[in-house]
Amino acid sequence: MVHYQDTIRNKVVFDRIAPHLSSALARKLQQVFGPNPIAVWGSRDSSANRAKFDRMAEGDEILIVEGKTIKLLGRIAGKLISPSLSAELWKNLRGDTTEGWNLIYFIANPREIDLPFGEFCRLFEYEEHLQLRGFTSISKGRLEAFYAQFDDLYSILVRLKKGDRVQEIPERDAYKQPPIRDEELLAPPEREMSEHLRMQWLLLKMGRQAGEKVWAPKNDQQRITAEYNFGDFAETFAAGLDTQVKYVENIDVVWKEEFRIDAAFEIENSTSIYSGLLRFADLTMVAPNTLYPMFIVAPGERRQRVREQLARPSFRHLGIHEKVRYLSYERVNEIEEFFGESKAGLNVDVFVGKSEVLPD
Repeated sequence: MVHYQDTIRNKVVFDRIAPHLSSALARKLQQVFGPNPIAVWGSRDSSANRAKFDRMAEGDEILIVEGKTIKLLGRIAGKLISPSLSAELWKNLRGDTTEGWNLIYFIANPREIDLPFGEFCRLFEYEEHLQLRGFTSISKGRLEAFYAQFDDLYSILVRLKKGDRVQEIPERDAYKQPPIRDEELLAPPEREMSEHLRMQWLLLKMGRQAGEKVWAPKNDQQRITAEYNFGDFAETFAAGLDTQVKYVENIDVVWKEEFRIDAAFEIENSTSIYSGLLRFADLTMVAPNTLYPMFIVAPGERRQRVREQLARPSFRHLGIHEKVRYLSYERVNEIEEFFGESKAGLNVDVFVGKSEVLPD
């Protein structure tokens, strides 16, 4: 697949695409991809393909399949019909046709996966040896049946590739919230609120250095801006995300791309460790196959308290104790001191490496 190498694996710089875009689509792609090159793919402009292309919407998941293998999965960031862009990007390898791949789509969060297509067929109850022919869409009924049982196709396919267990969305009555103790309802002192705010700002600042879009709850954004002159928040939180949105948008700090969350941080400077874990528990209820790391960020002297809270039976029932990582204030400060204002090498993996899953 020469064209796959050219415009998916190698991607395409924006300046090469821009002359063929409307001003609205150009702004949208710059919002999604920033200065980064873009994965681009296209299909032949037949009547059958055009009907499916017209139904394709921003945020839809897309798979590129070669033979019996899923090569890539991602999300649609935008689309257009453009013979001129097709001619710019892809030349016919044989001289027997002048037809181009004019139905063009731009792919956000592309991930090469090399997973047998049969795994997908089992999830959507197709015959395991189904052979795709060209540009194909999944029926609405099959999608509804899948999402009634599971949370996120992207996460599930990545889990299957890793050999991890895939979980169905649990029944609501499977999780009973334990009572909140009085100490966990107390408002933190002003000094602790100030430390909390500083840690929020550090994580937001380093998220932007790492090339992530960043989010803090709307109620916190004004305070962070006033105290630290930081206002580089994502304009909206929900773009392209599914049911998880209402469970994630009030988490203290979120690193994200346009259609995918990359990390979530709950900062627990005071006695409310329980409330942060409860947000992660709610998220796990609606998205049990979540892949991105979830961090409880707290001072070093509170490590044992975090461990005790993770040991609650309700959290253990949902496996929160295996998903949530403890990240100390001291480690966050170490990362900030080491990288300073540098962007090189700063990413989610650095924070994973400095954090820990607490033992029982």
